[in-house]
Amino acid sequence: MVNLVHHLIYQSANHTPDAEALSFQGQKKNYEVLADEIEQLATGFLSVGLGRNERLAVYLEKRLESVSTLFAANAAGGVFVPVNPLLKPAQVSYILADCNVRILVTSAERLKLLAEVLPSCHDLHTVIIVDDKEDITKIAGLNIVSWADMLSAHSLLKPSRVIDGDMAAILYTSGSTGKPKGVVLSHRNIVAGAKSVAEYLENRPDDRILSVLPLSFDYGLSQLTTAFHVGATSVLMNYLLPRDILRTVEKENISGLAAVPPLWIQLAQLNWDKVKSLRYITNSGGAMPRTTLDQLRNALPKTQVFLMYGLTEAFRSTYLPPEEIDRHPDSIGKAIPNAEILILREDGSHCVPGEPGELVHRGALVSMGYWNDAEKTAACFKPIISRQNGLTIPELAVWSGDTVRVDDEGFFYFIGRRDEMIKTSGYRVSPTEIEEVIYATETVGEAVAVGVPHPVLGQAILVIATPREGEQLEAEDLLTACKHRLPAFMLPSHIEIRENNLPRSPNGKIDRKSLFQEMQNIFIENNS
Repeated sequence: MVNLVHHLIYQSANHTPDAEALSFQGQKKNYEVLADEIEQLATGFLSVGLGRNERLAVYLEKRLESVSTLFAANAAGGVFVPVNPLLKPAQVSYILADCNVRILVTSAERLKLLAEVLPSCHDLHTVIIVDDKEDITKIAGLNIVSWADMLSAHSLLKPSRVIDGDMAAILYTSGSTGKPKGVVLSHRNIVAGAKSVAEYLENRPDDRILSVLPLSFDYGLSQLTTAFHVGATSVLMNYLLPRDILRTVEKENISGLAAVPPLWIQLAQLNWDKVKSLRYITNSGGAMPRTTLDQLRNALPKTQVFLMYGLTEAFRSTYLPPEEIDRHPDSIGKAIPNAEILILREDGSHCVPGEPGELVHRGALVSMGYWNDAEKTAACFKPIISRQNGLTIPELAVWSGDTVRVDDEGFFYFIGRRDEMIKTSGYRVSPTEIEEVIYATETVGEAVAVGVPHPVLGQAILVIATPREGEQLEAEDLLTACKHRLPAFMLPSHIEIRENNLPRSPNGKIDRKSLFQEMQNIFIENNS
């Protein structure tokens, strides 16, 4: 029975030991080999002092060692902290210090980059290097250990007893303001998420799931856990160009592919004629533009498209079944298995169909809260009362901060983030609605609408757009398209055309926060 995260691999190793679990650049591991390595690594982690619930961080690109380390940390009774490999040393050291990481697994090259900041991580005592390099950077006060030492270590210590309600992982999200927040996930959260997603995607042992998203991203981590839950293969990839993904889908006979909207926008412009193996694709991390959705469905007519909504604090909340896309193309679907989604007013009462309210998620996927931040946890994780057959049961639900509505059939529709909604001329405007009009011109690669302070309007609407490859893009043409499709109060005050891709957050999403700051400064300068 699977109760703990590492049991996902152990179960598949017991049932199908010879089945391929991982593939990376020609290297392959079956479930039996992967399970044995995890058990040996867990012994190694105990030998260097990993205690119960202590944090072990992984700062690596996707590779075989990255995966086995995450699950071995849990097998040893510890908590894994995947650090996005795109982060810079100052950002890495903040995470290591914030959640009191004791052991860091990284490479020799990355250790060099971190040499100046690691001494400030006072709880860190051991660094494990995954590659065989002789010129390893020495850092005073830190025990530098090789990967080979971990695989041959002996320890009389046994892993601490862990139950499914204990911590398993801490994932750091960029958040809307301030420093990143560490979302604490229990074993129950992760295992329940794997079971739920695998159920509605109908994952099976012969699936080959391509992992292109960062493992520090809950959506990226899910590609591993859903694969391991059903005994499928996870194909790891660190890509440079979208074309690299297409080639890998063809070469590796990929059946499942997950991506975020900016990546889908790029992938949709490629030629998918040679792809025959792709059974499904999924989108989360933002709304997929209708134009992009139509392009993908035309290019991949036999591939199922799952549009999903989620948040790190509750992993995944809703999905739209492929057969409902034509009837409800703008919907984020209904609740995933084993979750209940509520739409509530500010006073906690339930909204009626069609009435905007805040999306609230209850169930087994609701995380444990934010690491070492009681104030933010109390603001987002609030008790609700569940009344069941005369029982009054208090439980924590997560308030998403997202405004949604539900129709008479129970389908949910995303309206916008409370901190991204634009308030102009007394109206609340969703950036997504403006962006959809821009994308519908089929001349745009990427587009973002933001609201910046305005003395008369409250906020002025600004749009930043990039041309689609091979297209000439003029701001006046986009404004004309907006005038045809949008009321006057929703029209952009300014449209800026840029040639290069828009800035990304570490998780690959368009960095709206940095664009807001940049455009606000430009708007102030132009109107001063």
